[in-house]
Amino acid sequence: MASVTSATPAGAAGELTAGLRGFREVQRLAYACAEAVAAQLKPGVTERAAARMQREWLRERGVRDWFHLPFAWFGDRTAFVNFRVPLQFFPSHRELEPGMAFILDMAPIHNGYTADIGYSGCLGLNPVHDRLLADLEAHRELILREVRERRPLREIYADVDRLMVRQGYANRHRAYPFGVIAHKVDRVRQRRWSPTLFGFGAQSLRGLASDALHGHRDGWSPLWSPYRFSDHPPQPGLWAVEPHLGFRGTGAKFEEILVVTDSKDPQESAFWLDDDLPHVRRWQEEKAA
Repeated sequence: MASVTSATPAGAAGELTAGLRGFREVQRLAYACAEAVAAQLKPGVTERAAARMQREWLRERGVRDWFHLPFAWFGDRTAFVNFRVPLQFFPSHRELEPGMAFILDMAPIHNGYTADIGYSGCLGLNPVHDRLLADLEAHRELILREVRERRPLREIYADVDRLMVRQGYANRHRAYPFGVIAHKVDRVRQRRWSPTLFGFGAQSLRGLASDALHGHRDGWSPLWSPYRFSDHPPQPGLWAVEPHLGFRGTGAKFEEILVVTDSKDPQESAFWLDDDLPHVRRWQEEKAA
């Protein structure tokens, strides 16, 4: 992506390229959706209803295409307990209960720009969830630091694993297909409507497959996994990153875009696209309290 090579950190918002501003806008739209839907959740709401609320909220604001359709997970499903097959990731009839953790995950495409976000919350008090979410901050810092050091993605993945073990948690992103902690995202051609396949947008799947083909030829992968095909330095582009912690049937994660460039300046070589996000604001508020 050409615009990535000259990007500057998100703190200097006015200096972002037009392309990066487009990605930031759709990411903010997705997080606004997550906060709006989370505020409407109450006991008895099902995962399917929460996913439908996300779809309707975004469609009312012009979203017609998706990297993937919205997901919602409640209770022990936030930690992917006993997940064995991909169909178990899809929203179920599980009902939300007081004190129950939840995760909303959506990947809308708007004006050709893609976002993929994860929002963790709980219905009322849940100290375990609060601890998990607080401890995710260290993972956000570790990932950025080691990407700037141009460590191989597979090694960074292993360091995230080791940090989770020290914190006393289980790695739950390993339950995703290919065990990915992140994947590349890019612009897609704007269409009035685009079909989905197994919950994923056809255009985005084609783009990911094209990246995989080109990457295989050039020695890199658009999937950031613990496997050999991710044993390469960070590839310039936009990466949707989602470290996912689990502890005794409760899970929490964030998911947001990390920008990787070919700049020699460490600060500009990698940066989070936006620091004005719910989980970041929460960490800042906790430090200020």
